[in-house]
Amino acid sequence: MAAVQIAPVAARANVAAGTVYRYFPSKADLISELISDVSDRELIAIRRAADAAPGPSSALAAAITTIAVHVVSHRKLAWGILAEPVDVDVSASRLTSRRAIAAELELRLEAAIKAGHLPAQDTALTATALIGALHEALVGPLALDSTGDAAKLREAVQNISLFALRAAGVLDARARGLVVQAVLPIRMAVGG
Repeated sequence: MAAVQIAPVAARANVAAGTVYRYFPSKADLISELISDVSDRELIAIRRAADAAPGPSSALAAAITTIAVHVVSHRKLAWGILAEPVDVDVSASRLTSRRAIAAELELRLEAAIKAGHLPAQDTALTATALIGALHEALVGPLALDSTGDAAKLREAVQNISLFALRAAGVLDARARGLVVQAVLPIRMAVGG
């Protein structure tokens, strides 16, 4: 996010820099809005995938896999939103984004518990831990660099999704169904 400059943003939008400043008084405001927009789109995708699943366990798998796919599909953006050092105003947007995604996972966990598919647990804690594991494993400083290798990225998505399901208490989590069906964007094959 440190690399974001108003002038190139304005040029890309085909407007004057002053116009950008009219809507976003500071760079932090622009970045905060970007984080909010990306988070909203991610939540829509997570809900759409989970709602299309045939049951609560499948919905949880779909939500987890969607998060993983989004992270590896936009690694630089994910790193900027999740981990790059930013000022305090942007940190608040980051926290709001993470809370919203964790809340969605929490709902999916609660539904699977209610259906008897998962053991009783602190769903808020589990959701938070899953978000942390997904993000750290896929874009954190210890993440494997699989950029440009679609097969390795797909394998990473499957493995971390299965790990997350097992951590939540899905004892028979195997590479099948929704986890296997994770679709990675075509542009990833060329390192996008």
